[in-house]
Amino acid sequence: MRRKSRAALSNAAGRFDLAREAEDDGWYQDAPDASIATEIREETARSLISYNRSPDLPFDRSINPYRGCEHGCIYCFARPSHAYLGLSPGLDFETRLVARPNAPEILRKELSARNYRVATLAIGTNTDPYQPCERDYGIMRACLEVLREFHHPVAIVTKGTLIERDIDLLSELAALNLLRVGVSVTTLDADLSRRMEPRVPVPARRLATIRRLSAAGIPVRIMTSPLVPGLTDHELEALLAAGQEAGADCASWIMLRLPREVSTLWQDWLREHEPGRADKVMARLREMHGGRDYDPRWGQRMRGEGEYANVIARRFKLACIRLGLAEKAPPLRTDLFARPAQAGDQLSLFG
Repeated sequence: MRRKSRAALSNAAGRFDLAREAEDDGWYQDAPDASIATEIREETARSLISYNRSPDLPFDRSINPYRGCEHGCIYCFARPSHAYLGLSPGLDFETRLVARPNAPEILRKELSARNYRVATLAIGTNTDPYQPCERDYGIMRACLEVLREFHHPVAIVTKGTLIERDIDLLSELAALNLLRVGVSVTTLDADLSRRMEPRVPVPARRLATIRRLSAAGIPVRIMTSPLVPGLTDHELEALLAAGQEAGADCASWIMLRLPREVSTLWQDWLREHEPGRADKVMARLREMHGGRDYDPRWGQRMRGEGEYANVIARRFKLACIRLGLAEKAPPLRTDLFARPAQAGDQLSLFG
């Protein structure tokens, strides 16, 4: 059943949970509600910074102020992470969220550790830090205040226009070459966007965010991710041009990824919303992944392989050259990192 402002069509159990099956017992006579309210519970985080060793990623550490994401993008590769909570990567991922109010406190503690070694910290790589609930919780803003206090480099990825609220902090970090922001724009088609990513600001509004961030001196990357073969791939050059016109100085792309439960959720969505294109989309994806819906191997999972993947890569490179968009941003500074004095610290003899 299609739910109002939600992308997933089901709430199938995750791989660590018992199977679920809805059963009509005859007592409920009214039609089921077509909408599902967002539920948010709070979690006391014991640790915050997650480390990875993936050669596909340009960072080795990240934080997530929230678990789950109300933006509800049907293609989100992070949906399977909800299974670790005993929740469904389907509707639960976009309706049953977890906020971590003590995240700034834990972040300060971890950055203050004597054995901590500074490197760019990524935020928004799993779930969006500027999803709607951030307006009430303000966890992301508080984390930014901690990062500013430590002069710590940070890279942010978002689809949320709420990032404009924090331009004051972001511009301070950017002035010290401690910040880069990536704004994801998957399509310029507002109708397709509303169906595919139902609670994300429309494409024109995200482009306006790029413009406002850039005007404030904040370097912005236009992220044409994910690129969907047979559905959005024809927009690649137009997306890059729109981002460049709005002020982006850098660009990137990633092919649609369908890990674990995402494949079934995506294919259900395709059959419901784009039945005439479903076979073509899946055929292209399987062509790039050796006949499978997804190939998780490092070096392959982000872009696939084969002639189609190579054509997209060439189109992207040529468009970036023509538009003057960099594919790789200069590194952020790490030499400014300093642990601020805290209560109980021994005072220096030399001031």
